[in-house]
Amino acid sequence: MDDGYLLSAKGITKSFPGVRALDNVDFDLRRGEIHAILGENGAGKSTLIKILGGVYQSDGGTVLVGGREIELHNPTIAQAHGIRVIHQELNLLPLVSVAENIFLGNLPSGRLPGTVGWSKIMDRSRDLLRQLQLDIDVRSTVSHLTTGEQQLVEIAQALTTDVSILIMDEPTAALNETEVQTLFELLGKMTSAGIGIIYITHRIAEVARIADRVTVLRDGVLVGTVNVAEVTTDQLVQMMVGRSLDEMYPRKWGKPGDVILQAENVSTRDGLEDISLSLRKGEILGVYGLMGSGRTKLANALFGASPLISGSIYVRGNKVVLRSPHAARRLGLGLLPVDRKAEGIISMLPVRTNITLASVDKYLRGPFIDEEKERTSAKHWSQLLNIRAPSVEALIGSLSGGNQQKTVVGRWLDADASILIMNEPTRGIDVGAKVEIYSLMDELCNQGVGILMFSSEMPELLAIADRVLVMSRGRITGEFGHGQGTQEKLMERAVA
Repeated sequence: MDDGYLLSAKGITKSFPGVRALDNVDFDLRRGEIHAILGENGAGKSTLIKILGGVYQSDGGTVLVGGREIELHNPTIAQAHGIRVIHQELNLLPLVSVAENIFLGNLPSGRLPGTVGWSKIMDRSRDLLRQLQLDIDVRSTVSHLTTGEQQLVEIAQALTTDVSILIMDEPTAALNETEVQTLFELLGKMTSAGIGIIYITHRIAEVARIADRVTVLRDGVLVGTVNVAEVTTDQLVQMMVGRSLDEMYPRKWGKPGDVILQAENVSTRDGLEDISLSLRKGEILGVYGLMGSGRTKLANALFGASPLISGSIYVRGNKVVLRSPHAARRLGLGLLPVDRKAEGIISMLPVRTNITLASVDKYLRGPFIDEEKERTSAKHWSQLLNIRAPSVEALIGSLSGGNQQKTVVGRWLDADASILIMNEPTRGIDVGAKVEIYSLMDELCNQGVGILMFSSEMPELLAIADRVLVMSRGRITGEFGHGQGTQEKLMERAVA
C-alpha cells in the first residue's frame, strides 16, 4: 500500500432491519488532505463515519490504517489508531470548565498517585487554545461559549491525543462566517502538519473551497470519488441527486398580488432601526444579512416576539399591534424559526401533535383533544406535503431535517396561515430536501401565500426570491429585484 494513505476502507457493507445502509463502499484518505463526503440524508454518510469511528461494526469489508488491517470494535480502538470524530451534535459538558472538557477522559496525573494534575491541565489547555487562536478563559464553563468556540474546543480535545485522522460531521452547520473562516484556516494548518481530514457536509460551496477530493454516496452506494479541481458544482449535484443545478430552484413566476404585510419605520429595543418593507400575496421576499445583521430580530418582531419602540405593522391593510406570537397567529402569520430543533419542533412528540400544535383549539371536544380528528388532519397534511414518516404517530425527532421542516410548514397551513416567515428554511438539510422545500414554497405562492424568507445562502435567495432585501447592523441597506442582484452586490450592501 502507498505510504501516502492514512486510511483505506474496502467493500464496506452495513445493514439495519429493513434497509441496506452501505453496499460495498470503498473510501480512502491520504496524508495531509481534506477528503469531503457528499450525499443526501440517507445516503450512508453518517453510517460510514460511525464505522470508521468504531461506533458501528460493519457487516463486511476491511479497514486499513497505516497499511495494517484493523478491527474497529469501539471508539476507544479507533482513537488508539489516531482516529477522532467530531460529531454534528457536540459532545461537551456544558457546566464543566473548558480545560476539563479538553482533557475529558484523558486527565493527566498529578505529582502524587491518584491525583489530577490541574496545573498541567490549565497550562496545556492554554497552549492548545493559543494554537487555535481562541482567546477564552480555560476556567470558564463551556455553556458560556458560542457554538463556534465550542467547536474549536472539541478540536482542541482531539489534539490532546496523537490524532492523524480527524472526521468532522457538518462542522459549519451552526457557525457564522467569521467562525467558518477561523475553522478553515485551522484545518489548513492541520493538513500542513500531515493530518488527514474526512469532512462531511451538505454545502457544495465548502467542498470547492477547502477539499482536495470528494466522494459522493447515494442510497448507500458509492457514486464516485473525484478531484475537486476537476469537477463542477453542477456535476456534483448530478452525482448526488440525479438532477442538474438548473432543476434545483423550481419557480413558476407569477405576478404578485396585493400587499398583505407591511412594516413602516419599525425600531425595536434589541437593535432594529427604521425598518420598512412590504410583502405581497404570492411573493417570496428574501432577506439577506451576515451574522449580527438583525435578520432573526426582524423575523421575531414581525411575529410578535419582540416589542416595537416605534413604527407600525399592517396586515392586509389594517394597522395591528402584535403583542405576542399568539396575536400574530390569529392574524394568519406563521413562523419557521432559525433553530428548528430547539424552537420549531417538540422532538419527543409525534408528527401528528407537531402538525396540530398551533391550532389545537379546533380539535378540542370539551376539555379533551379529539385525537381521531387530529390524526385525520395530520394525515392530510403529511400526504399533501410528502412528509416521509412511517406514520403520523412516529416521533418527529426520528425524521430527517427536511421532513421536520415540512412538518412545521404543515402546522401553519393547518392553522390557516397565509403569511409565512421562514428563517433559514433549508439550513442543515441536504440538496434533495432543499429542492422539495423550494418546490413547496413555489406551490404555496401559487396558492396566494406570501413568504418572507430569511437566509444566509445567497444563491438560493437570488434564484427563488421575487425581491431580496439586504440588512446590516439592524437596518435595510439594499433591495434588488429578481435578476438584478449578484452575490457581490449583496455582500457589498451587507457590509455597508
